[in-house]
Amino acid sequence: MISFTVRLKFAPEDRDDVAETLRLLATASRQEPGCVSYIPHHVEGDPDTVFIYEQYRDANALTAHRESEHFKRYSVGVLSQKMRERNVETLVALV
Repeated sequence: MISFTVRLKFAPEDRDDVAETLRLLATASRQEPGCVSYIPHHVEGDPDTVFIYEQYRDANALTAHRESEHFKRYSVGVLSQKMRERNVETLVALV
């Protein structure tokens, strides 16, 4: 299992567009056979920071996600263009 988080910072004027893009991306990503979990959040008290928790069955599933049309359209085509900061943390399960 591959788990990681992505923290993204956006401008206040992009808030609505980012929320809609994340809704579309999450809906499509959750339909992927190798996607275990894809949950975008706003950080409480900081609505311009998004925190995404993602889990994939294995490396092939993550590769398929990153090569999918919806990832290219929403993540690369919209979110990457609007983000001001990005931080990714890979998680290792303790149990």
